[in-house]
Amino acid sequence: MDYQDLLNRAYQAFNARDIDSVLALMHADVDWPNGWEGGYEHGHNAVRTYWTRQWQQLDPRVLPISFQLRPDGRIEVVVHQVIKELTGKILADEQVKHIYTLNEGKIARMDIEHVANNS
Repeated sequence: MDYQDLLNRAYQAFNARDIDSVLALMHADVDWPNGWEGGYEHGHNAVRTYWTRQWQQLDPRVLPISFQLRPDGRIEVVVHQVIKELTGKILADEQVKHIYTLNEGKIARMDIEHVANNS
């Protein structure tokens, strides 16, 4: 499986709230950013707990726009994310970069970088 296919599958499963399918694409020792509360979650159980808690409060949707392999081997994905309250009120509608590190063909780490606004 190439990295673009792997990551597309992860985004599709995340948006479908299919935690088990996303975790199957992650290394057991994954480091995942807690973009909501700060810090990182380590391992499958921590990511599951974080997402379950997050989805009880928020409705995030993340769509990949572009993929690029960085010189250091990490994969940069520009995404469009829309984060809503459960009532439908939009809290964020923006583009960010997700930077992935893979290990043994699975997601080992993801970092978030904000896209510079050129306006």
